[in-house]
Amino acid sequence: MIAERQSVFCKLINNSSINDEIFRLDFVWQSSAQTQLTAPKAGQFFMVKPKRSAVFLARPISVAHFESDIVRFLIARRGSGTLELAALRSGDEAELTGPLGNTWADFLSAVKIGNGKLIALIGGGIGLAPLQALLYEKTGYSFDLYAGFRTGFNNPDEKAALLGPADYKAHKVIIATEDGTEGLKGRIPDFLEPEKYAAVCACGPQPMLKATAAKCAAVGVPCFISMERRMGCGTGACLGCTVKTVSGNRRCCADGPIFKAEEVIFDDE
Repeated sequence: MIAERQSVFCKLINNSSINDEIFRLDFVWQSSAQTQLTAPKAGQFFMVKPKRSAVFLARPISVAHFESDIVRFLIARRGSGTLELAALRSGDEAELTGPLGNTWADFLSAVKIGNGKLIALIGGGIGLAPLQALLYEKTGYSFDLYAGFRTGFNNPDEKAALLGPADYKAHKVIIATEDGTEGLKGRIPDFLEPEKYAAVCACGPQPMLKATAAKCAAVGVPCFISMERRMGCGTGACLGCTVKTVSGNRRCCADGPIFKAEEVIFDDE
């Protein structure tokens, strides 16, 4: 099935640099019966492209937060498309197509919470964005947040932007850095004990997802992972964002981006 497209030129109201790699964009997205635009849910993404652009394809960007007709994205500078987005100024317009993909709620609705167990959210770097959206969403679940980075934060503002404000609904926040300059030293999956949780939601680099999936499978804990792939259309038409699964190739955009970890076949890296 090909996803329905909702494409609108939206006004940028904020562009702020988080660090040398990551920046934040806030766009107006007026979801209502009058506009016929759908409010995005945690786990979904938009295809985003500046109104004036030298690149052909839009870029898939996960929703980090949506409230009061403002949709927020955390974006890593990774190529010409994202560099164009980084250069946008308040008042500029970009074409937003979405919201696209499935949601965390599609999977968590089947999770049985018992014995006071929480849900673990595990994110690496920019992979924290769709997990932020889940924490902001009033789901009724309780969460522990595991956040992994290469190195520590430059300042409190950077930390708050990546981990969220003080009123986050995370029960506990565990931070790990590969160089040990912030929190625990090591890779964040090393510190996850999935048997303590009812389920695990993860987003980040593929090695992190693979390690997290393996730990969850070993103790029989449900694990749901948000995958990242290069996308051409974002709606399932071009078949350019293949995810290998035990049921054959799936489309990251139209069948995901969230999958049951047990179904994904990870490439060796």
